Parts: sequence; structure tokens; C-alpha cells
Amino acid sequence: MNKNDMLYVDTHEWVHIEGNKAKVGISSYAAMTLGDIVFFDLPKVGDTFKKGDVFAAVESVKSASDLYMPLSGKIIAVNEQLVDTPELVNEDPFNNFIVEIEFTNEDETKGLLSVDAYEATL
Repeated sequence: MNKNDMLYVDTHEWVHIEGNKAKVGISSYAAMTLGDIVFFDLPKVGDTFKKGDVFAAVESVKSASDLYMPLSGKIIAVNEQLVDTPELVNEDPFNNFIVEIEFTNEDETKGLLSVDAYEATL
């Protein structure tokens, strides 16, 4: 996957939608700005979130940041590789999702940004 395959929110998360499921990660801009990522505080499979809720946290050598859910839904998968190797997101943010969700409100997808619209916010 690459940045053009994704939709975005202005808090720097990306979304890759397949049917009623979506993988969620952070943009290359977010990964670069954070610097070397050293830890993710991840949710559990089965947890539910509303759009805009904090669903995880990421820590880097520079700072810690909350991650915000771009769509309402239930966590159906967590990228467990990030527990032991969080730096994978620095290496390739678009092929290392953080969570996969089953979203519950398709109308919320209309508020997601194209890559061009997202990059205009930077």
C-alpha cells in the first residue's frame, strides 16, 4: 500500500477501507515528526470506539502522542508486531497498520480526506 491508497484525518491517522472493515495507521508525516518510535499502547480486540476517541498511544524518543479513531467501530485486529518492534511504523508507516476495525457508520467515511486534501493541512 502507499499513501495514495489511503484516506486521512487531520490528526495524522490513515484509513484503508475494504468493505465494512478498515485498517488504521499513522501517516509518514506523523512517523517522521515523532522520530524513533519506541512504544505503542494498543487497545484490545473487541474494544469499541467512537470517531474521535483516543484508541492508542505512541511514544518516541521525542514525545508521546494519542492516536484518534477516524471511524466509529470495533477493533477486530491489533498489529501485535508493534509490541516488540514499534519501529516498523517508522520504516514503513503505510504497510504497518496499528489496528483493524469493523466500522459501524458508513456516513463517517464521507468526512475522510484524500491524500491531496490531507497534505494541504500540513
